[in-house]
Amino acid sequence: MNIAIVGIGLIGGSIGIRLKETNFCDKIIAVEKSEINQRKALALGLADEIQTLENAIANSKVIILTIPVDAILALLPGILDQVTDQVVIDMGSTKSNILNLIKDHPKRGRYVAAHPMAGTEYSGPDAAIPNLFKDKMMVYVEAFKSDEDAFELADAITEQLEMKTSFMTADEHDTHTAYVSHISHLTSFALALTVLEKEKSQGRIFELAGSGFQSTVRLAKSSPDMWTPIFKQNKTNVLEVLEEHIKQLQFVHDKIKADEFDAVYKWIKKSNKIKRIIK
Repeated sequence: MNIAIVGIGLIGGSIGIRLKETNFCDKIIAVEKSEINQRKALALGLADEIQTLENAIANSKVIILTIPVDAILALLPGILDQVTDQVVIDMGSTKSNILNLIKDHPKRGRYVAAHPMAGTEYSGPDAAIPNLFKDKMMVYVEAFKSDEDAFELADAITEQLEMKTSFMTADEHDTHTAYVSHISHLTSFALALTVLEKEKSQGRIFELAGSGFQSTVRLAKSSPDMWTPIFKQNKTNVLEVLEEHIKQLQFVHDKIKADEFDAVYKWIKKSNKIKRIIK
């Protein structure tokens, strides 16, 4: 069995490494438009060979899409047009628009919507690591609409990646990811720009940047090619979470300005309840 990975960056490359380690398939075929990334994928052992998308579909049992969500929207219908008994797995970070696009496609059953809740702030083939997915969550979206054998093969890959599993509707997925993933990146981008503006006049500010700052702002290194389409495709949920976030920032701004530090204390204390969820 051959597996094609379309987009051989952090996620696709890490899948390739792991599946090659476990000998789960005969061959990993990479589909990658960047010639530089093609060479890196082969040199790093992320894939066995490079093929065009059309050839990869014809020569593979599984086609895994690990490209930006706007590219998934552009390519997925045409990919489903070409499959017979192959399984197509989309691992994008938003789902509603993608699922709506292909809901009436005659090959809908050969498609599995999945989202691995794993990643780093780095991108490209160089960022790929073998244990990226271990003990992380794979979210299946509308799995009941996939053919049983298609889902079982997708889930077998998830087992090879040593991931836990969760099942959601598209609306649930897009809402929850806006709150636990998308807002984290937006906040990090904003914080980075805040500090970079100050750094223009205070050049030594980064000498004081400790682990707290680094852990908060590290996501600002993330790729705009990946995250701009995510914000676009999940616009409604992203705006909702942004409005709540701005509301919280405005509250603490006003309390500090008014010297109401008892209210600030209570605000922080209330936020500590997150410890019940995140250990």
